[in-house]
Amino acid sequence: MTLTVWSSSRYTFPLPDGHRFPVAKYAMLRDTVIAEGIVPAERVLDPPRASDDALALVHTPEYLRRFREGSLDAAELRRLGFPWSPGLVERSYRAVGGTIEAARHSLVHGIAMNLAGGTHHAFPDHGEGFCVFNDVAVAIRLLRRDGLVRRVAVVDLDVHQGNGTHAIFADDGDVFTFSMHGGKNYPFHKVAGTLDVELADGTGDDAYLDALQAALPRVLAASSPDLVVYIAGADPHEGDQLGRLALTLDGLARRDAFVLDSCREVAIPVAITIGGGYGRRIEDTVAAHARTVRIAAARAER
Repeated sequence: MTLTVWSSSRYTFPLPDGHRFPVAKYAMLRDTVIAEGIVPAERVLDPPRASDDALALVHTPEYLRRFREGSLDAAELRRLGFPWSPGLVERSYRAVGGTIEAARHSLVHGIAMNLAGGTHHAFPDHGEGFCVFNDVAVAIRLLRRDGLVRRVAVVDLDVHQGNGTHAIFADDGDVFTFSMHGGKNYPFHKVAGTLDVELADGTGDDAYLDALQAALPRVLAASSPDLVVYIAGADPHEGDQLGRLALTLDGLARRDAFVLDSCREVAIPVAITIGGGYGRRIEDTVAAHARTVRIAAARAER
């Protein structure tokens, strides 16, 4: 089987000069995946627009309306980290659509990937930290509403804690939220998940992988999930401006392989999102994300 991925890279949005969000990485990633033959071009799909009904499974009607209309105030936009534009609205809806499609596809084919998503700082009534909508939470709620899954585990290996996801599922015993992240990094007020593993600044490959190898089997055993949603952030990389950890590209690849192989061993489908990545060199971020796609593609073909 060939890996199928969704890319919303053509739905871009304007940012002021010097803005630190690397919006260009999405198109660069899509181009790299196709140019290097990691995934055939016909398997790199344009995501549909998520419906308002799907988004309302997580987000409040008032927040959805005000975001669509562009009536968020200046403080709300500062918290979000983006200036409002129609392009941002379209992009946000499409990115959620990609995670929904990847999650559905993975239930049939075992693995699928959104070349965006992992926007885990979004709460029901607001966005923050470059996260407009919580795509992972929307996909989980939609699949559960449709009776496709009952229990889900979120394996969040972005360098920042998934505070929004944790808050959304805080009272839901059927969604296991696992986050392994920099303990002193953003968000500075953490929200407790089912399992949080906090790492010291400067943590490198071996210590990181030791911590992951100790935690992930416990997560899968305790959650008995019908689906794992994996946020494969590139921001633990040593060259990341916002990461504060010290993983090499090889360390990130070993991380991805361990997560996917652990799920495969117990026959759990995996939907992957790429999460954050803010490299001093955008090429390093794209290379890290492309390795994640390559590792997923290799496992899809087994």
